[in-house]
Amino acid sequence: MATEKIAYIFPGQGAQYIGMGKELYEACPRAKAVFDQADAVLGFPLTRICFEGPQEKLTQSAVCQPAILTLSIAAFEALNGDPSFNINPAACAGLSLGEYSALVGCGSLAFADAVMLVHKRGQFMDEASQRNPGTMSCVLGLELEAAQKVCRESGAEIANLNSPGQIVLSGSHSAITKAGELAQQSGAKRVIPLDVSGPFHSSLMQPAVEKLSLELAKVPMRKPQTLFVPNVTAEFVSDEQTIRKLLVQQVAHTTYWEKTIRLLQQNGFTHYYELGPGKVLRGLLQRIDKQLVVVNVDKWADIVQLKANSGGSI
Repeated sequence: MATEKIAYIFPGQGAQYIGMGKELYEACPRAKAVFDQADAVLGFPLTRICFEGPQEKLTQSAVCQPAILTLSIAAFEALNGDPSFNINPAACAGLSLGEYSALVGCGSLAFADAVMLVHKRGQFMDEASQRNPGTMSCVLGLELEAAQKVCRESGAEIANLNSPGQIVLSGSHSAITKAGELAQQSGAKRVIPLDVSGPFHSSLMQPAVEKLSLELAKVPMRKPQTLFVPNVTAEFVSDEQTIRKLLVQQVAHTTYWEKTIRLLQQNGFTHYYELGPGKVLRGLLQRIDKQLVVVNVDKWADIVQLKANSGGSI
């Protein structure tokens, strides 16, 4: 696999589950150190919540965002810290929240800064949701032009363009209800309400944008050591100030995950390591192009399997 171009990809909010990270924590000292550092930086027992719940606590944005980032970087450390592996990713990208994990992975953000940033990002998003209540839905089988027309007529906004045939809408409860009805009338195969606490990636998140901008301005950021693709532009970016601006915009802006992967694909990336909880990104990449190879690293068993498959090296 040394001849393949490899990218690390990192999941976003919604991938969390009770028990996440426990195997890695117990089996890998480098992964344990990441969780311990998160607890120390945040000042609350994030590790215990990841392992034991309760579910309602883990799903709070201010908790699940640092939880997902922490497991993602624990998986990154477990993989990169093992001398028997030689993966050498040439690019990093993440879906929404996963962008912060990607920036840690490519050496642009320190983990301690990133975990506190996403904790605050989650708080700001929850506060914005309380101020501007709303929700999200996933529309399957509708063309983009038809979805844009639905949004114009309902007041909903396009939040995520994740993969072919899947468009996520965001907005007020009434806008999303109306959008769902219009989408089905326009020929959508299904409209699936999402279990989220607010209208993320829409203009209703503007109060969070302003607060996050102030926090990001305080945090040191370095030029990425690998290629980095932000969600807002789906183009390679290396300038630190541009990255800051795009991270701020992303909270209230459409994310272009399908375009992100197609950009990487056009630049020769065929193999992807999804670092963090779940297999959401793997599913999206398979819908984008079934030829893409995706390896999940979520549990210690995934590391063990990688070693078995590679004879101790990759």
